[in-house]
Amino acid sequence: MNTIGKGLLVLLGLAVIVGALLAGALSSTFADTTDDQGGGVQGVPPEYEPWIRRAAAACQHPELTPALLAAQIQQESGFRAQAGSHAGAQGPAQFVPGTWATWGRDADGNGRADPHDIGDAVTAQGRLMCSLIGQAKTSGLRDDPRRLALAGYNAGWGAVQRFGGVPPVTFAGGETYHYVRIIMASMKRFEAARDGGVGGALSVRGSGRGPEALRRAARHIGTPYSYGGGTPDGPGTGFCDQGNGYANGRCVASSTVGYDCSSLVQYGYWPSVRLPRTAAAQFSATADRPVARARLKPGDLVFWSNGSGIYHVGIYAGDGRVLHAPRTGRVVTVEPLDSAMPPGDYHGATRP
Repeated sequence: MNTIGKGLLVLLGLAVIVGALLAGALSSTFADTTDDQGGGVQGVPPEYEPWIRRAAAACQHPELTPALLAAQIQQESGFRAQAGSHAGAQGPAQFVPGTWATWGRDADGNGRADPHDIGDAVTAQGRLMCSLIGQAKTSGLRDDPRRLALAGYNAGWGAVQRFGGVPPVTFAGGETYHYVRIIMASMKRFEAARDGGVGGALSVRGSGRGPEALRRAARHIGTPYSYGGGTPDGPGTGFCDQGNGYANGRCVASSTVGYDCSSLVQYGYWPSVRLPRTAAAQFSATADRPVARARLKPGDLVFWSNGSGIYHVGIYAGDGRVLHAPRTGRVVTVEPLDSAMPPGDYHGATRP
C-alpha cells in the first residue's frame, strides 16, 4: 500500500463502518478456518501460506482467492515482513498507521497487533480486501471487483469513486494503474493446480529428511529465479556477477526476490541438514554418500557439471523429475531430469 492515497480509507466513514461490521462478523470464524477457497496457492514462503489460505477462506466473496492475496503481498513487499516505505507504510501488507488502527488485530495471539507480524498483517489485508470487494460489487461500477478493490487498497476507495473505476495512468504517476495491472497479471503463477502435478503444487509422499526437504522446497514452486538470491530463511534479492543475473542486458537479480539453484536446495534442507551455499560446495559436502541414478529417491540431490566444475543442483522429485530453480527469467519448477539441463552434463547424485 505504498501510495499517498492510503490514508483516505481512514477518512471514509462509511468504509470504516462497513469494515468494522465485517470484521466483527468474520472474527468468530477466522482463526478456525483452513479451507482453501478459490484454489490452492504456490510460490509463497511457507510462513505465509497458512495465513493466506485462512484470509481467503474467511471472506464470503469468492473473488478473494489465495493467489490474489499472494500476488498482492509480492507487489507490496516481496514477502518481506520488515518492509517499510517513505510514506510510513509498514510490514508485508504495507499498512500506514491510520489504516492499521482500523484493520489491525492480534491474529497470531502473541499479545500485540503488529503490522510486521505476518499473521496480523495478512489477516488485516484479507479483511480490508474483503470489505473493498464487497463495496466494489455493490458500487454499480462496471469493472472486475478485484481490480476495483486493489485500486481502493492502493489509492483509497475515494479515488475509485472519483474516477469511476481504476484511476488512470495519469493519476499519481501511474502507480495505482500499474499496481492493479501487475497484480492481476501475476496472480496466475501463485495458483496451485489441484492435481498435484507439474505446474502446480507437488505431491510428496513419505517421511524423513529427504521427502521433508522436497516438500519444504516445493512450497516455492513458481518463485522467480534470482542469481545469488535466497537464504535458509526464504527468498531474497540477488546480484549480478560477470554474465549472471542479467536479462536483455539489464541486471534483474538485484531487484528479483527469489532463489537460485543452490539456495533453494539449502532452504529445503535447513535446518535439519545445514548444507553450504553453492552447488559445488553442496556436492563436496555430500559426495561421500553417492546415489546411482537407478536408486534415486525423493529428496536426493542431483548435480550437473560442464567439465570444469559443478554448475547446477536440484532436488530429485520422483518419477524421473527434478525440482529446481533453472536460470534467470524462469521460476522454481518441476521437470524431467533429461530436459532440466543438457543430458550430457548430468554428473551424479548424493543423499544428504
